[in-house]
Amino acid sequence: MKMSPLIEKNNSEIDNLELLANQVVEGFITGMHKSPFHGFSVEFAEHRLYNKGESTRHIDWKLYAKTKKLFTKRYEEETNLRCHLIIDNSASMHFPIVKNPTVNNVSKIAFSVIASVSLMEILKHQRDAVGLSIYSDKYEYYAPAKGSERHRRMLINELKSLLTNKSKASTNTYKVLHEIAENIHRRSLIFLFTDMFQTTKNEHELFEALRHLKYNKHEVVLFHTYDGKLELNFDFKNTLNKFVDVETGEQINLYASSIKKQYKTEVENYFKSLKLKCMQYKIDYVPVDIHKGFSEILVSYLISRKRFL
Repeated sequence: MKMSPLIEKNNSEIDNLELLANQVVEGFITGMHKSPFHGFSVEFAEHRLYNKGESTRHIDWKLYAKTKKLFTKRYEEETNLRCHLIIDNSASMHFPIVKNPTVNNVSKIAFSVIASVSLMEILKHQRDAVGLSIYSDKYEYYAPAKGSERHRRMLINELKSLLTNKSKASTNTYKVLHEIAENIHRRSLIFLFTDMFQTTKNEHELFEALRHLKYNKHEVVLFHTYDGKLELNFDFKNTLNKFVDVETGEQINLYASSIKKQYKTEVENYFKSLKLKCMQYKIDYVPVDIHKGFSEILVSYLISRKRFL
């Protein structure tokens, strides 16, 4: 059960998505230099760490002089990939209520949009092609993977529209994912942003749809997007609240403290079940709390891209 969400037009940081995405990526890259991912950067498509025993023919000695690490040059045909972003635009994704969204105060849909544009910023530097699918109870938007600047801007404009057009639709993930899978013909790295709140009670149908995304040797990463404070910890004021499920219209009045413990146990069990099922189907499961920033998204991209190539 979730309270009805709302995003209003305003002059917040989100208004300039590209600038915001650049800041997210630059901050992430700076942080990586102090982390175990030091070897990565937005230039890593052109270089990879030298492996002992390989030919020294393609070692970049100029880069060695700067970093004291051995990197070999990689060429365009080795590095380009296709990436497809999928975003759940159902009503529950527009939770929680955010009147003045910023990078640190977002709904699930706003988080997914910022994360997607940030990924597109890195993909642009990598010269990778990117496609986009948006769905709710139906397949709302599809664009095949392309690498042109015109195409990228078209996708950004489509993503911006998700912030100002409040969805009232329910979720039909298991059905629509089959349609999306049929549209992605060439091997791709697929990122799916969804809160995994489903109207269907048949988990088998849902995971069969996710498995369909794996067809043609696609690499699939499920970003399970949620509000950790409200949807996981059920941290509401202990007054009588009316909770409204924005997708079914069901309502219930209760004191949060009366069910908090049981609620949290049920949700944690659900998260564990999702993780185990994804492991079974060889899908990368990444739980993402929208209050904890975008690093988890970008790290997952780097790891998945390296494995994909």
